[in-house]
Amino acid sequence: MTVSETTLPRPSTNWDDYRYVRAVAETKSLVGAAEILGVNHSTVFRRINAVEEVLGARLFERGRGGYSLTAAGEEMVALAARMADDITGFERRIAGRDVKPSGELRVTTNDSMMAHLMMPVFSSFLDACPDIRLDIVVSNAPLNLSKRDADVAIRATSSPPDTLVGRRVCTLGWAVYGPERLRGADMLDLFSERWIGTGENLGNIPSARWLEREVPTERIVMRINTILGVAEALQASAGIGLLPCFIGDTLPLARLSETMPDIGANIWLLTHPDLKQSARVRAFMDHTWEALTKQRPLLEGTGG
Repeated sequence: MTVSETTLPRPSTNWDDYRYVRAVAETKSLVGAAEILGVNHSTVFRRINAVEEVLGARLFERGRGGYSLTAAGEEMVALAARMADDITGFERRIAGRDVKPSGELRVTTNDSMMAHLMMPVFSSFLDACPDIRLDIVVSNAPLNLSKRDADVAIRATSSPPDTLVGRRVCTLGWAVYGPERLRGADMLDLFSERWIGTGENLGNIPSARWLEREVPTERIVMRINTILGVAEALQASAGIGLLPCFIGDTLPLARLSETMPDIGANIWLLTHPDLKQSARVRAFMDHTWEALTKQRPLLEGTGG
């Protein structure tokens, strides 16, 4: 007995197919998509061809500029984005229901806080909650907590996103730092010194705006795209510059100005509303808030 072709199940796409198509659309290349997906680029090539065969439509035009979406491809990527958001939202809501502080917790902070502030806090938290595993993401770019790029963010910001909830720790103090020979110098005299500034990527932070407003452009002899880089330059006597007090006061540098609270953002502990009742998120935020609060004099620049 033979089976009619009409009774055979028709091939269909699955979630992995959407992931592959979306990755190629984002990177416009097989190699870039392969890096995102953690597979070989030949695997991406085969999967894209297979999806197009199942759908009976071309999803990409191949050209010198890479892979560009067709109308059908745009539809599939839009659907993939909606599916990804739904899946992430489901995972986030489920993660928010845990009752015991256990499992993996992804935390993001910037490089300067990581290097000079947070590691002792992370260590003491692991001692207090041994059933939690920390996944630390060090990034100076804001991550998307709605997409679960991280569960908790430790950030210095003047305006935390309205989509997040959290706790304010304190205002971050900043001051001018430089070599010991300049201790006690008048600020007007300091403007004739060589200054180290931050790069364009940090151009919107209050300290960068103060520098551009107050220091003559010709006196800014070096720009570096991280606060840690500025600290290194000051220690090498390349010039003077602004640093958060929790960094500057712990280095072999002289504080050359009063604390400037008007250019300091607030330190916030932030999470997504769906995760605020998660036991591991609550445990981490409570522990971290308490630990950082004890260091307010250092963070605010009012004492060691």
